[in-house]
Amino acid sequence: MDLSPTQSAGLVQPLSSIDSANPAGEALPPTLLTELWREAEGERVGLSEALFASALQNIGARYNFGLAPDRLAGQAEKAAFFRGLKLRDLALAQACALGSERAWQQFLDQYRAALTQAAISITRSSSLGEDLAGSLYSELFGLTERDGVRRSPLASYSGRGSLMGWLRTTLAQRHVDHHRRTHREISIEHEDFAAEAPPPPPADTTLTQLSAALKLTLAALQSEDRFLLSAYFLDGHTLLEMSRLLRVHEATVSRKLKRLTTDLRKQLLRKLESSGMKRRAAEEMLGTDPRDISINLRNLLQTSAVPAFSNQAAQKGEGR
Repeated sequence: MDLSPTQSAGLVQPLSSIDSANPAGEALPPTLLTELWREAEGERVGLSEALFASALQNIGARYNFGLAPDRLAGQAEKAAFFRGLKLRDLALAQACALGSERAWQQFLDQYRAALTQAAISITRSSSLGEDLAGSLYSELFGLTERDGVRRSPLASYSGRGSLMGWLRTTLAQRHVDHHRRTHREISIEHEDFAAEAPPPPPADTTLTQLSAALKLTLAALQSEDRFLLSAYFLDGHTLLEMSRLLRVHEATVSRKLKRLTTDLRKQLLRKLESSGMKRRAAEEMLGTDPRDISINLRNLLQTSAVPAFSNQAAQKGEGR
């Protein structure tokens, strides 16, 4: 099966061109854009700075730069949000959606074997897995046409989780959709017989391993570390707000958060590897969207005697 892309750049509509109104408002500072584009290795996959900037702006607007819907993001929050994205994965996905042959070759080199293996694991069948992977390849190449334009699902990838994690989720969803569609067709053709319910999709044991590792790692954190993670990532407080509360410089809070997240990543990798997971698989699991994990991160971070951000602020005010 020849998996080389055949469409030209003009046949696929990428995420960056979906909303030309630029809902994110002001443009990215040129120095930040260049930094992000270089980090993403945009030139290597044939993606210009302008197209990459448009994609970033749309993603930022879609998710309000990781803040609560009623909060307005400043330049520091925007920069932090963009730097937290999987920039190389995002650039590759956008370039593929645009039809870049260089990008598609890199995509196939990097993901072809892993995607087929993931499909086989999901279907529990070598032949069915190869069929599932093959059908997804066709879809990713933008063979689906809408409004006269060929579109690739890769254009919707946001970079918030790893591209491999996104591909696995897409594979699993396509498998479930096929199950349901096949079940309906069988029910209609054999309506005189009671249709047997299709088996549920196989449980993803790797998500269970990740959840267990997260629980152990977060439970061992000091109270101040839990507070920092909860206030910044869950409650959406800015670095400036946290620095005023803690009476330290904004840069100090930023360094603490960076050191804390780096240490957490190392600890999670060690725990996943100790559970039998290979290093590469463990690194891919850390790109999982938090919404796919069946634990309540807020409850886990606030199980210690750490008062809410507003309560701490009040206590600081009373002590002045």
